Amino acid sequence: MINVQVRGESGTVEARAKHGLAWGPELAALNQSEFPMLGHLLPYADTVFNSRQVVTLLAEVPRLPPGIVTDALARELLDLGQTVLDGQHLYLWFLGD
Repeated sequence: MINVQVRGESGTVEARAKHGLAWGPELAALNQSEFPMLGHLLPYADTVFNSRQVVTLLAEVPRLPPGIVTDALARELLDLGQTVLDGQHLYLWFLGD
């Protein structure tokens, strides 16, 4: 399970998703040219996106094929991404197992 958090520069957790991102063959097979942010996630590593990268990620979420994320997680990703954009020195973290 990949957990999602918004963190400040010091590592303080500012917000977190209630739902995790399940790693599966559909997520692993995402075309990296179509989904440059989510297509580069790894199940056992942490991935951090800055505000410029979050803009790209927010455009990817509505285009995801069915079954990659739940509707609840999709809403949370959009909300957490907006939190990063609305704040200062915030990052979106995907925390692998």
